[in-house]
Amino acid sequence: MSDLGSKGSSSRARRRAGPDAISAVKMPEMLTATVDAWAEAHHLSRSEAICKLVELGLKIAPAASAPAQTIASDATRIEEIAVHEIEGLLDPALPEDERERRIRRLTEGPPEFSHERIDLPKQHRS
Repeated sequence: MSDLGSKGSSSRARRRAGPDAISAVKMPEMLTATVDAWAEAHHLSRSEAICKLVELGLKIAPAASAPAQTIASDATRIEEIAVHEIEGLLDPALPEDERERRIRRLTEGPPEFSHERIDLPKQHRS
C-alpha cells in the first residue's frame, strides 16, 4: 500500500530515495489531456512525458542564483541614484576631492561605523 494518501500518514508525502523516485502530480484535466497528447506525439508514456517536460522547463527557467544577482545590481543602481542626487545638492564651488569625500561619507557612512555595516566585508585588524 502506498504511503501517499493514507489517512494515517503525515500531511507531507514521504520522499523516496533513489534515482527513480516516484512522485504523484496533481494536474487539471485539461493539462493532463495536453500532456497525454504530447506524450502520444513523442511516443512516450505519461510518466516519461512529464519527466521530459519538467526537464525542458528547468533548462529554460532562470538560474536559482538570479535573485542574488538582482539584489546586487539593484543595490548598485540605488547607490548610483543616491550619488547623482547628492552631486546635485553639493556646492559646485567645492574642490573635486572635497566633493568626492562628502559623497563617499554619505553613501558609505562615517568610517567609525564601518564595522557595523553588514554589506561590507569585515576588515581584519593586524
